[in-house]
Amino acid sequence: MRTTAKERTKSIAYIALMTAVIAVCAWITVPFTVPFTMQTFGVVFALKTLGGKRGTASVLLYITLGGIGVPVFSGFAGGAGVLFGPTGGYILGFLIGALAYWALERYTERLWANIAVTALFLLICYALGTAWFVILMDMRDKAVGISGALSLCVLPYIVPDMIKLFLADRIGKKLRKHVAF
Repeated sequence: MRTTAKERTKSIAYIALMTAVIAVCAWITVPFTVPFTMQTFGVVFALKTLGGKRGTASVLLYITLGGIGVPVFSGFAGGAGVLFGPTGGYILGFLIGALAYWALERYTERLWANIAVTALFLLICYALGTAWFVILMDMRDKAVGISGALSLCVLPYIVPDMIKLFLADRIGKKLRKHVAF
């Protein structure tokens, strides 16, 4: 089926809007024992609202804008230094996780499969981010090891991330019914 110019324009507008939502979510810091941002919420919200293809495009645009220096990352940061810094692996994890979501999206109609695919997204983010962090710290002669990285970068965020993903799923799926392409 061939898409019309109007449909392509709507898709581009939705992708740009979700890219902005991800950026705003990255700027929101929730004070807690270990403060966290709403960035993960924004990414999953984009995927659940726009679907895998357009949601992934939003994530890619977000990372591209941040990579060229637009301050869309957490703390109003931008540039290659962020992508190659300690949190760069988590940002890359958003893209790889979004691609995995897109590949498996057709299975998310059933509740258990939806939970599994969303959990896989988070697992990919954690795995890439933690591996990147360990390698980077080792290169800087500040070795932390896997267990140290997990206790710093993953364990404090599991419960907040589960809550964010649940909310993004519920809100995104409700909103998706009203998004017309």
